[in-house]
Amino acid sequence: MESGKLSSQIVEESKLTTSLTDNIVLIRTIFKNNDTLTMRQLETPTDPAIKFCLFFSDGMVNNRLINQDIIRPLLEYRPDKKEPDLIDLIAKNITLSDTVEKTTDMEKIVQAIVYGDTVLLADGFMEALVLNTKGWQSRSIEEPENERILKGPREGFTESLMVNLSLLRRRIRTPDFKMEYLNLGVRTKTHACICYIDGIAAPEVLKELKSRLQKINIDGILDVNYISEIIKDKPNSPIETIGSSERADVIAAKLLEGRVALVVDGTPVVLTVPHLFIEYFQSDEDYFINYMFASINRILRILAFIFSISMPALYLSLATFHQEMLPTSLIMSIAAARQGVPFPTIVEGTFMLVIFEMLRESGSRMPGNMGTALSIVGALVIGQAAVQAKIVSAPLIIIVAVTGIAGLMVPLIKGIGVPLRFILLFLSGLIGLYGYMFGMLAFLAYIFSVTSFGVPILTSAYSNDQQDRKDILHRTSWKNMITRPKYLSPNKIRNSSKGDSL
Repeated sequence: MESGKLSSQIVEESKLTTSLTDNIVLIRTIFKNNDTLTMRQLETPTDPAIKFCLFFSDGMVNNRLINQDIIRPLLEYRPDKKEPDLIDLIAKNITLSDTVEKTTDMEKIVQAIVYGDTVLLADGFMEALVLNTKGWQSRSIEEPENERILKGPREGFTESLMVNLSLLRRRIRTPDFKMEYLNLGVRTKTHACICYIDGIAAPEVLKELKSRLQKINIDGILDVNYISEIIKDKPNSPIETIGSSERADVIAAKLLEGRVALVVDGTPVVLTVPHLFIEYFQSDEDYFINYMFASINRILRILAFIFSISMPALYLSLATFHQEMLPTSLIMSIAAARQGVPFPTIVEGTFMLVIFEMLRESGSRMPGNMGTALSIVGALVIGQAAVQAKIVSAPLIIIVAVTGIAGLMVPLIKGIGVPLRFILLFLSGLIGLYGYMFGMLAFLAYIFSVTSFGVPILTSAYSNDQQDRKDILHRTSWKNMITRPKYLSPNKIRNSSKGDSL
């Protein structure tokens, strides 16, 4: 072997032989300078000519499984003669591993070792056995920190792919629930799984997702956001066209509606497609509380989003360009509060909004209660000091505070809410209410043009079917949710305990 060659090149160019010594040298060369690779050589007590070698990665395996299910049965094996089909005999009659696979593919052998499996080689055979011995440590199942609710299931995904799939399988106990594995990342070979319910999910969405995933060509996938940025319909759009959640019950519900999920090993976040704009305003808890109360909360979130992007722009427009639209007492109060403030309103607004975003970001990065205290104390101290120093006016402080509170009600949409807030503010600073209206019209025209895997993200807003609007601006009762949305599940749309029907 040439020492200058990369391990990946050696894997591609090499294959196993019948010489156990040569195979050991080959695998050790591939894992050169990797001290976690563990090798164990064995001989049968009655016939030392029958030799075995085990390879596994320390820290990735369950040592008890290796000792009891592989090493002990091999040492207890008493052959009368050398079996011509020894590898098959070991796989079927000797090892106690729950999963055994025979292979000659070096790529599969290497991936098995690095992913926690054990590879068994026998002298005189060019096939290897891959035995399941995975046993690495993983985080326990707990409620997601960013999706806490007061009522409902509290199980969240972890960084383990199999644990996450088991959480979904436990909720969807039907053979129609399909799981298809794939590897992503040229070097990381990250395991992922496409999940969908056959007969409910739209075939064209599933086909498009697989096509986009196959085109991914980067070194590593360490988080689902890597995938989301690559496969989304408009990579440069601030509007997310791929949904995500850390809650198992949320993903299960979306699968039952007809969406397709992508579970990736090493991250607790699961992606779903297609993603609709209204999902920004749907809360996990909406489906575990009374539907009337849930509907009121959803309407409040929609209004909060409108307030969060509009209030600074409307205040600037009315206070600067359209004072005649305000009551005389109010405009006099605003004028009195602005006495001595050296900056125009647009500079005040921009300054305070930037300060608020800095406080919000720093508060979210600080640990626990310290972050909350920093945000509250920082906002009070800076706001009061700025007003007393006549840097900004008191009405603007109120506007920015209400804007920030409204924005915190819909945290999932801050990716589009924050830039849109500044854009509307600048347009209003140029031509008043006309700028605000032009900006809102442009925004509406844009989101009407955005699609998620072929499905317009606002398709539910202009659907003529009453059933398609049952969970949009409000949530109706469960007994009235008769069918699934047609734009998500075009094949079988009935949502009933009696089964699916056309």
